[in-house]
Amino acid sequence: MSFLTRTYPFKQSKKWLRDGIVYGLLIWAILWLLQPFGFSMYQGNKCLIAALFGLITSVCYVLYGWGMFKLLLHHIKPWRIWHQGCAVLGLILFIAICNLLLFSILFHYPITTPLILMFLYWTIIIGIFITVLAIGIDYNRYLREKMEALLSNTTEEQKDLTITIHDSNVRGNDLCIPINSLLYIEAQKNNVSVCYLKDEKPTCMEIHATLSAVIDELKDYENIFQCHRSFVVNVNNITAARGNSNGYQLTLGTCPNSIPVSRSYVPRLKSFIA
Repeated sequence: MSFLTRTYPFKQSKKWLRDGIVYGLLIWAILWLLQPFGFSMYQGNKCLIAALFGLITSVCYVLYGWGMFKLLLHHIKPWRIWHQGCAVLGLILFIAICNLLLFSILFHYPITTPLILMFLYWTIIIGIFITVLAIGIDYNRYLREKMEALLSNTTEEQKDLTITIHDSNVRGNDLCIPINSLLYIEAQKNNVSVCYLKDEKPTCMEIHATLSAVIDELKDYENIFQCHRSFVVNVNNITAARGNSNGYQLTLGTCPNSIPVSRSYVPRLKSFIA
């Protein structure tokens, strides 16, 4: 639910005529070339009939965009993800109903109440799937691009910074490294294992310290992020993230190890990049 109530982060396309023509051509190509839903059994001019369905799709798309969609955007602020989902689903329903009417006229097929109910049922089911898929892909692409921009800026700002991780042993050696070389830190019993880049290769060094003490030392650096009770990562070096709301696996540069993001830390990671 928290995802649905987030502000929709994309600018709305104002090129409704262009987009409508593209979708209309797509419908025409699908019907004419693939001939689904028994369309292959039609004995008349398939190209012309497919073009009529494509035209109806284009006209509906443009009318909906210039009318209903602009009206909704004007009156609803802020525009949230669930608003976008409902608007897209409404567009799909509008196009589907108009095409159903065209189908009934062209093929003299009677429109009955059971037919309408069945049609609306399957249109909503398929429409929800298409809407969720489209918004999900766009939103994940947005987060990925935003993360890349954020990390690129942060990396540039911190290129001359050096951090020190102190060894609590009397004869221990403190580790001083450029902050952008740090990959992750892992808790290991009474020590921590610090993985960092040395001559562009991942290197690990054990230091006698607790993870909480290291986190406290590095608390002023926002890119040092605790993603698990046993792991801290440098988000500047995240190159890939795979998973879902139950947890992620992070890839850091050329490091062969995948770093887990436990479920309880997923919201913090999303809020960091969103």
